[in-house]
Amino acid sequence: MAPVWKPNVTVAAVVERDGRFLLVEEETDDGLRFNQPAGHLDEGESLVHACARECLEETAYRFRPTALVGIYQWPRPAGDITYLRFAFTGEIEGFEEGRALDTGIIGARWLTLEEVRATAERHRSPLILRCIEDYVAGKRHPLDLITHYS
Repeated sequence: MAPVWKPNVTVAAVVERDGRFLLVEEETDDGLRFNQPAGHLDEGESLVHACARECLEETAYRFRPTALVGIYQWPRPAGDITYLRFAFTGEIEGFEEGRALDTGIIGARWLTLEEVRATAERHRSPLILRCIEDYVAGKRHPLDLITHYS
């Protein structure tokens, strides 16, 4: 029997403060890369909760999603993985000083849009810049667009 194809569901936080965007610098198989605070949806978890959790785990910032920026489908060129990304924007509600970050995360970085564009060759995927550009273009969708049954 052929394996069943399933996309990898991920979430990402598009966070802007004073003209800078929150990214993480992380170790990957391809070297140091930039990404939004992002990660996989865990079993039984809502997309909104997953985004808040991933942001905290990767940056130590407590993040509250307030809107959906967009939904993105990206088949990774090297391999047989397709990502289905739900990108949220919202508000930082605090910082947990001294919190250990996820394995592989070097640290949180605040970059201007120009710096994000200039580092595109170091992005983990083309979704990083696309999500930020959609945010800058004013794309926002209400969270009630998503229904989560527990």
